[in-house]
Amino acid sequence: QVELVESGGGLVQAGGSVRLSCAASGRTLTGYRTGWFRQAPGKEREAVASISWSGSSTTYADSVKGRFTISRDNGLNTSYLQMNNLTPEDTAVYYCALGSGVPVTYRFWGQGTQVIVSS
Repeated sequence: QVELVESGGGLVQAGGSVRLSCAASGRTLTGYRTGWFRQAPGKEREAVASISWSGSSTTYADSVKGRFTISRDNGLNTSYLQMNNLTPEDTAVYYCALGSGVPVTYRFWGQGTQVIVSS
């Protein structure tokens, strides 16, 4: 069993920054790709960023490139999403997930953390 817990969400003003964390626990976790997703009210869930196990490969949605940075610390079983220059359009519930395979299938999901960006 794998458990993912996101933290770091909250209310922030436009132009501000937030760092989300995703802590994984449970059975031995190696080789997984970590993804961050978000879902805004009334919208479908969208992929925001992902990072390979080694950290050498990252992907970003066009809407967050240059503003968000994904990273991970495998020793802590934790992934991070640094979000800078936030806009109200970034308001959403943010989820992290662990996946594997090509294409990646995300099997384990966290419960989400809310980020609200005020204008």
